[in-house]
Amino acid sequence: MNKKIFKSDIYLIFDKLLKTRKLKKEEFELLIENRDMILDEVYLSAKAITKRFFNKEIYVRGLIEISNCCKNDCYYCGIRASNRDVNRYRLSKEEILESVKLGTEIGFKTFVLQGGEDNGFKDEELMEIIREIKKINPETAITLSVGEKEFDVLEKYKLAGADRFLLRHETKNQEHYYKLHPKSMSQEHRLQALSNLKKLGFQTGSGIMVGSPGQTVSNIAEDLVYLSELNPEMVGIGPFIPAKGTPFENEESGSAELTVFLLCILRIMFPKANIPATTSLATLSKEWRDKAIEFAANVYMPNMTPTYRRKDYALYKDKACFKIEAAENLEELKSMFGKLGYCVVMNRGDFKDVQRKK
Repeated sequence: MNKKIFKSDIYLIFDKLLKTRKLKKEEFELLIENRDMILDEVYLSAKAITKRFFNKEIYVRGLIEISNCCKNDCYYCGIRASNRDVNRYRLSKEEILESVKLGTEIGFKTFVLQGGEDNGFKDEELMEIIREIKKINPETAITLSVGEKEFDVLEKYKLAGADRFLLRHETKNQEHYYKLHPKSMSQEHRLQALSNLKKLGFQTGSGIMVGSPGQTVSNIAEDLVYLSELNPEMVGIGPFIPAKGTPFENEESGSAELTVFLLCILRIMFPKANIPATTSLATLSKEWRDKAIEFAANVYMPNMTPTYRRKDYALYKDKACFKIEAAENLEELKSMFGKLGYCVVMNRGDFKDVQRKK
């Protein structure tokens, strides 16, 4: 017979999280499973921590989706190698630099270059692009999100001028990993890449999809323990949204409510980390996107990909990439955040800068 869980039990676990910023896997499970007992306390605690370290400021990053070509065949991803419905593209160096120039004129101080694991996009070419971006503005922060790379390649990116790297681990549980990825991929290789990023001094980001097929509360708890050990400078999580042309295209989307709850838990665990309100959350629910910003997130990434390519970077159905999510509508974005009581700031928003705050 299962032991009856009392609200006092959950309060004790939550109090431990507030004091130590860590829990055991079983404690995370209980907290998630019984979150209805303590939702208000979690929301208010995360909100207070976010306000303390970020003072209601939202850092914006210019997102440039540089390629939708990918060698991998992840079962959840709309740009997986075997999806024949995708209109493939690879931005030229000139297109990328033009986007950066436009963003710089608007006032952006940081750019995210995101793409699939594209063998046609040579490492040397990306390094040259990084160097050229630094010439446009030496103070610009560059974040890469281009998949798993070997140590020597990551080191070259760092030397070229890259500052940050995003690589979601997706799931720490090996059984769940192979429900999401083909056997040709290696979970060990992905986790090693994240370890290498930390060793090289990148501001490192990882995270999960909430509600991905086959995911259990136990899996999520395992992910939280792993993130606690990795100690990333950035944490990005968003709800799973099915993509056309994938084995999971008819699966249900993840929960926006659970996503925001987990964002709050992550804010408590990592008070100084940069945590975005993701495009996937905005796609699923503008209301819950706003709650994410109110309680836990301090980063938003307006889309700066050339408009004629945005729809082709279709990681999932109905991606929000125009209107308020577009960089060209920055003033509308500022107005929207202003109505929520938040201010958009255009500085780099480095993790080390936050650490200096009292």
